[in-house]
Amino acid sequence: MPSPPSSPSLPSCAAPPAPPPLLALCGDRLIAAAPPPRPPGPRPRRSPPRWAAPYLRLFAVPGALAFALPNAVGRLPMGMFPVAAVLMITARGGSYALAGAVVATSLAASAVAGPLVARLTDRRGQGRVAPGAAALCAAGHFGLVLCAWAGAPTWAFLCCALPSAATPNTGGMARARWAHLLAGDEAARHAATSFEQALDELCYLCGPALAALLCTAVAPEAGTVAGCLLLVGGVSLFAARRDTEPPPCPPAPARGGPSPARALGPLLAAFACTGVVFGSLQVATLAFADAHGQQALAGTVLAVQAAGSAVAGLVFGVYGTAGARLTSCAAAMAPAVAATALAAQAGSLAVLTPALLLAGLATAPTMISGMSLVLARTPRGRDNEGMTWAVTAILTGSSLGSAAAGWAADRLPGAPASAYALPAAAACLAALPAARARAGEPR
Repeated sequence: MPSPPSSPSLPSCAAPPAPPPLLALCGDRLIAAAPPPRPPGPRPRRSPPRWAAPYLRLFAVPGALAFALPNAVGRLPMGMFPVAAVLMITARGGSYALAGAVVATSLAASAVAGPLVARLTDRRGQGRVAPGAAALCAAGHFGLVLCAWAGAPTWAFLCCALPSAATPNTGGMARARWAHLLAGDEAARHAATSFEQALDELCYLCGPALAALLCTAVAPEAGTVAGCLLLVGGVSLFAARRDTEPPPCPPAPARGGPSPARALGPLLAAFACTGVVFGSLQVATLAFADAHGQQALAGTVLAVQAAGSAVAGLVFGVYGTAGARLTSCAAAMAPAVAATALAAQAGSLAVLTPALLLAGLATAPTMISGMSLVLARTPRGRDNEGMTWAVTAILTGSSLGSAAAGWAADRLPGAPASAYALPAAAACLAALPAARARAGEPR
């Protein structure tokens, strides 16, 4: 007996048939009721918002998050150490002159030691050099703790400040890793540079506040000790991630040329002028707030400036372009910083704060464009050295700007409001060497 024909089966990819409608008898009427709703299936994935997409794409790179987080931890002490040293030395009976000399000595030594450590890092690899440099830096800071606790003579403080200059340039190392991982993808490298600039601003925003809290609420030495632990721990975890580390580039006859600083001359000059803007704005704002009896609000006002720069960096990474010219960004920075000089004439922090926010918004694109050009013009395999020269120029300019603004706040007529003429002039000068910088071809 032949078997009855079976109904054809649906392919596995076909949708199941819709359930038949339910029939119900109501009086003399037959009513078709709607079928019960199907159980909800998996919802389609929503695309991330535009402002987050470039950064989500960055951290989708294998190993990116594993090196970025410890790098941020190891970078935070850079904003802690200067404030912690001043508070520790003065709290233990030292003078502000001694504290300033210690910070200046460490900064001057960093200008010499920083590029040397970076060159060694390029030749031997981040994983082999960074932990030792961090340990040497921490030893110098621990020496300062012992000097402050024991009331040591001035020469002992200055001797301990010298090894603290061996601080590895963790920000430059992170940028070198991004450049290695994202080679050939200019849009992604632009987003990575913007992210690192925003992270720099956040570290210099949170670092001083954390140091001041620890030094005043726990012990005068607590800020320095915590900074040392964060530095060694963060750098060690960062350096342990060898899978994302750029390969070392041993010196060869073809690479035995001059330092990258020569190729970066105009860029370094622009960075130095921008550093003057940073240092002089900070000191001028502190003096301005003190003169108007609002010293307690000075930190909040400077935090607004740093927060504006961090936000601008993230926004520039999304809506800016990888080929944005440093000349245009520096030209836009000049009037934004000059606005602080006009706002200071009003003699009110309420008027000055929006102007500082505007200045912060304008400086981030300049820094991001400049760092992108540094990576483009630095010879391959010497990224750490090139980035460290840029940071050295910024720190040198910041030191000079701080000293000059302090003098102007005391000596110039109409001070301290007149001290804001210094960052305005430095921002205008930064546009001149920036105009000479030419972007190299992507590597």
